[in-house]
Amino acid sequence: MIGYLEGRLMKKEPDRILLLVNHVGYEILVPVVVMETLAQKTIGDEVSLYIYYYQTERQPKPVLIGFNLEAEKEFFQSFITVEAIGPLKAVKALNISVGDIAHAIESGDVKTLKQLSGIGDRTAHKIVASLKGKMNKFALIRHESGDAQMPVDEDFIEMVMDVLISQLGYKTTDAREMIGAAIKRNTAISTAEQLFDEIYRGQRQE
Repeated sequence: MIGYLEGRLMKKEPDRILLLVNHVGYEILVPVVVMETLAQKTIGDEVSLYIYYYQTERQPKPVLIGFNLEAEKEFFQSFITVEAIGPLKAVKALNISVGDIAHAIESGDVKTLKQLSGIGDRTAHKIVASLKGKMNKFALIRHESGDAQMPVDEDFIEMVMDVLISQLGYKTTDAREMIGAAIKRNTAISTAEQLFDEIYRGQRQE
């Protein structure tokens, strides 16, 4: 099972890339929202993606779907539990950020969900009915575009602390411990998105 790939970009198409890893080229489907972050990448650039591996009796040819964050992949796995949304439909549907989709689900914003490619009114209501109440942590994910230099937000720790307490219901002491542990594991964290992803990764390992 392939869960993560890191290598050099060999080819880029509108919905997929070819990634060279240890002399093997992997064709990876990429949602629009993820492809936008690769817009500045050129052939030969380093790319790393979390991989959802899809293979069934009906789909015997393995399909790899790539995400920038492990939390985005986890959201995708929840998203495809909705009736009538399979992995191939879901990968086409993700044309706005996971954070915005999760927020729309939690707020019952069917209008925003209908903006997803291939998602009509009936399916949008199914998404809300199936996933509402389970999306708060994904609503923290914010989209980073391309390789543009992101300004360091000196208040990002305080912002994440506030979200953990006020939106996700953690106690102050627990939130402080989670943030401290995340920064200890990864001292290179410089944005709220990176901090949230590290916290999320730590929670999954417990």
